[in-house]
Amino acid sequence: MLACAGGMSTSLLVTKMKAAAKANDADYQIFATAAAEIRDRLTGDQRPDVLLLGPQIRYIADKTQALADQVGVPMAVINMHDYGTMNGVNVLKTAEQLIKP
Repeated sequence: MLACAGGMSTSLLVTKMKAAAKANDADYQIFATAAAEIRDRLTGDQRPDVLLLGPQIRYIADKTQALADQVGVPMAVINMHDYGTMNGVNVLKTAEQLIKP
């Protein structure tokens, strides 16, 4: 799950990440959501395996990390350069590294 201020700016990055996953024969459900929906998504029945925050909402990282830790979902802030260049390959690698044991 990728989160940004309104869920819109990450939609292109989601598309790029899906293409990168498909190129590696990986089957992931990758989606974007608004920052206001993070709590509901993390505490819902179908919580994500990983949460990545867009750099523009880095200011909520500490609070969100505490919630993610409570429910056992690894979280990171997306690298600003990777986000700005919409580097789906690198952002997908970040997500994969967070979920590997």
